[in-house]
Amino acid sequence: MAQLGSRLIANGYTILPIAPGTKKPGRFQRSTWVDYPEWNRHAERPTTEVEITTWSGWPDCAIGVVAGAVAAIDIDILTDPELALQIEQLARVRLGDTPALRIGRAPKRLLVYRTREPFRGIRRAPLEVLCLGQQFVAYANHPDTGQPYVWPEEGLAELDLESLPIIDADMAAAFVEEAMALIPAELRPASLAAPSCAGSAAPGHAQTGTLEAICSAMSHIPNNDLEYDSWVRIGMALKGGLGEAGKDVFTDWSDQASKNEVAATEKAWASFRPDRIGAGTVYHLAMERGWKPDPCLILDGSLPKGDSHPAAGLLAGLGGEFASDSPVETKTTFNLTIPGGLVGDLTQYMISTARRPQPLLSLGASLCAIGALMGRLYRTESNLRSNLYVVGIADSGSGKNHSREIINEVLFEAGLANHLGGNKIASGAGLLTALHRQPAILFQIDEFGMFLAAAADRKRSPRHITEILDNMTELYTSAGGIFLGAEYANRDGTNERRDIVQPCLSVYGTTTPLHFWGALQGANVVDGSLARFLILPSDDDYPDENVAVGLRTPPADLIDGLQLLASGGGHQRGNLVGATSGPQTALSLTTVPMSTDARERFKALSEEITGELRAASGTAFTAILARIGEIAMKLAMIVAVGRDPAAPTIAIDDAEWAIAFVRHYAQRAMEAVDRHVADTETEALLKRLREVIRAAGAKGITKSELTRGTQWLKSRDRDDIIQTLIESGDITTGMRGSATRQAMVYRLARWSGGWRDASGRKVELRQADKP
Repeated sequence: MAQLGSRLIANGYTILPIAPGTKKPGRFQRSTWVDYPEWNRHAERPTTEVEITTWSGWPDCAIGVVAGAVAAIDIDILTDPELALQIEQLARVRLGDTPALRIGRAPKRLLVYRTREPFRGIRRAPLEVLCLGQQFVAYANHPDTGQPYVWPEEGLAELDLESLPIIDADMAAAFVEEAMALIPAELRPASLAAPSCAGSAAPGHAQTGTLEAICSAMSHIPNNDLEYDSWVRIGMALKGGLGEAGKDVFTDWSDQASKNEVAATEKAWASFRPDRIGAGTVYHLAMERGWKPDPCLILDGSLPKGDSHPAAGLLAGLGGEFASDSPVETKTTFNLTIPGGLVGDLTQYMISTARRPQPLLSLGASLCAIGALMGRLYRTESNLRSNLYVVGIADSGSGKNHSREIINEVLFEAGLANHLGGNKIASGAGLLTALHRQPAILFQIDEFGMFLAAAADRKRSPRHITEILDNMTELYTSAGGIFLGAEYANRDGTNERRDIVQPCLSVYGTTTPLHFWGALQGANVVDGSLARFLILPSDDDYPDENVAVGLRTPPADLIDGLQLLASGGGHQRGNLVGATSGPQTALSLTTVPMSTDARERFKALSEEITGELRAASGTAFTAILARIGEIAMKLAMIVAVGRDPAAPTIAIDDAEWAIAFVRHYAQRAMEAVDRHVADTETEALLKRLREVIRAAGAKGITKSELTRGTQWLKSRDRDDIIQTLIESGDITTGMRGSATRQAMVYRLARWSGGWRDASGRKVELRQADKP
């Protein structure tokens, strides 16, 4: 690009960047080459010198030429050199003796001509005329040979556009028909559709299908060594229609061909980025081959399951162009299970007495409370303790405060109120004073997002506030050892260093999504501050109201169980019951053993996480991944002790439940970080606008609707952000409306669930078995 870019645009060509080692347009972002899904916008205007300067700074940037003003005759014949040369000579006779011949992997070749006016390309494998809406590589290393493309006569960098022979659509079509007559049948791959049907699909058809309907349709589309374009077309349609759930369908269908290569199929699937193709293409091709869908099949996967969707009405509109539609955002299915024992008893009491029950938040509060009571009394075989940091997230008025109220009531009733910290933490020193007084303590903090915003803001918050988060981070890892207090110059009795043996600090905070995610910055993800928190977002901000609740009395067996737990299962006696001894007292703890199956399950988890950490190297999320095993083991121990404080054992069921629970909410946390956490105001505005588009779902949002929903943005800033999101591939455009009135809409281009590395590549987090 640096050597030839300016010469090519001076000669009249429109060019674009090609990722090194590929034939695809690419962009260099955040130190990595990524796909360039909106490259065809370069077909609408000349290339600028500013773009050339930018692209020239990208490492090993290759050059592609945008077709339209030029057309390229691509002769894709590899096994018969004489035939390839014969067709080249026919092109020179019928279309003109062009000096622009390009060879990548001989004997394949490509001839470049000037067009009278742009026309639609023609594909008749193994021949293709590349023109409107297409591009070809001009200067690069060929991905198969590793050697540069060569121009045996003169390259486009030496040829002015006006010097090329002129052709038009009729000339190109006539040449293709004559050339195809020279090609024997064995060199013509099977194709799914005649040329006139290429690109045909269904107008107004939803991109998303259902697995049952697509599998039924695919049974009518055999893969008898289809040519490459048809193979890719089916793969793109399956991914557009089913997302990653279509991978197995594509793999099995590809395996029908004798020439199938598993690695190539896997690589191709990962590269597919469909935005205008989906289930309708599969249905259309299947019906051309005799498929008659059962009327009970639901074809449109974007519809809610309860909506009626007669197949006849959907199929009546087949034929013509697809409307651009984006995949419907889906979430990983997870069934919340409340464990047994004291954790379950306390959780169920919270749920039964709540005006607006929040099972997930109740469970999180119960885990923290039980963890604080058993702190400094129990440990795992690897010396992990029961200290937890949990954040419950739900909107205002959702009932998120009820769990904190119940914990206060039952601990006071059980005579264990000494384990409760204040409702607020005023300073880092105040936190340590409370722990020195009671080394196993639970802080329940309302409006935790606001608290975190102040504690994490090192630029504007005073030191005594930011010390709170610093101390929390250090105390979390000191639970199995000794926390050494700060040294002061004046040690007059009030400023003595305060050491704490095996501190057990548990924190349960509640907050709204806006306050919590707005309080965080990327640094909190990278430095591990966020990774120590188990983040539990409610899926139902406004559950049905239980109007029958009223006065309540804690069950006697629940109170007895909490007292037994705080006594170490009856092993602690006298004034140590509920006190867990002083801050500098040597402790004798109960080690909670594991069953053989549970130990093997955690060992397998360790191996899984190690692989995921290696795959995620260089991303901001390794800290979250690294804590999954630790937090899961803490939860398994808390559940096991709550079930039997006197002789606890971590069973396989405890392990499976804890691992599935922590894995799921770690995944949710990483998705939320990707969507919400920003380091700059510009990034925050971009993510906030993207969320507005996401909320519109598959139907998309018009420009006027987007303007009304983002009045906090200036018009120019809004336009800049929209353009950035389009160029990054985060959103796409499409049309919505009736046959007489259409409006352009923006849609989320892909579900950005999971998390991505610096290049934007999605890194998959393995799903544990569901409990």
